[in-house]
Amino acid sequence: MKSIQERLKNLATEKHKKFQEKLIPNITNILGVKTPELRKLSKELLKSENPLEYLKIEKEYFEEIVLEGLIIGGVKIDIEKKLEIMRDYIPKIDNWATCDIFCSAIKDTKKNKESILEFIKPYLKSSKEFEIRFAVVTLLSYYIEKEYLNLIFNSFDLIKHEGYYVKMGVAWTISICFVKFPIETMAYLKNNNLDKFTFNKSLQKIIESFRVDSETKKTIKLMKKG
Repeated sequence: MKSIQERLKNLATEKHKKFQEKLIPNITNILGVKTPELRKLSKELLKSENPLEYLKIEKEYFEEIVLEGLIIGGVKIDIEKKLEIMRDYIPKIDNWATCDIFCSAIKDTKKNKESILEFIKPYLKSSKEFEIRFAVVTLLSYYIEKEYLNLIFNSFDLIKHEGYYVKMGVAWTISICFVKFPIETMAYLKNNNLDKFTFNKSLQKIIESFRVDSETKKTIKLMKKG
């Protein structure tokens, strides 16, 4: 039986490797496997007798780390045990793609919202760029609901990290908040502690949305900070 690494190498293409290297700067261990192929492989491994065995294997490539995150996200185990495993995995996240794919895989957040929320809160205060982004994208993925808006906005006001991927994650989340809750989010945009870059990026992403009408976009454009 082929090793998982061998299977990943067989799925890789030079074309996709070059594409990913442009999208994910500073990452030099990319094989070039498309994300749908990784998701497909993770589903296969999740059906095995002990999918968590894969976590014990030493990882060399970007795709191996992503696959590990997909398995952690999808494995059906007690939530407290899952949070333990997640805590060990998060330090391995060193780029936006690994972060966002992992966040999207933690489907049982929907059934364990309060446990996951308490788990991510310390990461919002981290000094590490991708730990903060992990918490921000988890909020984006599962918590854009009316009851969590104040928590999201208050948390974002306290984030002072200069990392580009933190700022972009916050801006992206605010834009989705605006699409879903325009009144509440507009009130926040008029009274917040965001830095100028993040604030203007939030406006830009709202303007780029197909779900915001043209008149509202005109108003949003006028709010840009010079």
